[in-house]
Amino acid sequence: MTDTELAINPQATGNMRWYVIHAYSGMEKSVKKGLEERISRSGMAEKFGRILVPSEEVVEIKSGQKSVSERRFFPGYVLIEMEMTDESWHLVKNTPKVTGFVGGVRNRPSPISTAEVSKIMDQMQAGVDKPKPKTLFEVGEIVRVKEGPFIDFNGNIEEVNYEKSRLRVSVTIFGRGTPVELEFGQVEKM
Repeated sequence: MTDTELAINPQATGNMRWYVIHAYSGMEKSVKKGLEERISRSGMAEKFGRILVPSEEVVEIKSGQKSVSERRFFPGYVLIEMEMTDESWHLVKNTPKVTGFVGGVRNRPSPISTAEVSKIMDQMQAGVDKPKPKTLFEVGEIVRVKEGPFIDFNGNIEEVNYEKSRLRVSVTIFGRGTPVELEFGQVEKM
């Protein structure tokens, strides 16, 4: 289990289903924490399971230094495993920074399938196991060199190596295309 999910009552299964909550964008973790606190104070832990903020780790290179940050798959949304009753619905709906449930009718939201939840969890685990670069590059794309001896040159991406965070870019020097090896942080998309 990662820090983006919490089993409030790991033994509970029963009538629990997964629901999607709409929250203020950028406040997903705050909503998760608020829900955890409200659930534990209310004494309704048996009606709740896990709470997920779907996110993945991304690698960013700034000034030659790699840093790992977190990117949310669905900004403004939180997944919650719960047994839907009037009391549990009110507890979630009245949590600060929650605007409501997604899907269904006004006071009876519809759950999402376990297959959808499994797909999201697999995506989250893949992001933890192997962080993705923050910027994705494609062969044939035009980039501008922003660091190094070829600064301000434009070039065409010939090869992308995500393992080493490097690109082979063809820059035009003296009228000829010359392949140059560059790190992701040394270029920017045009």
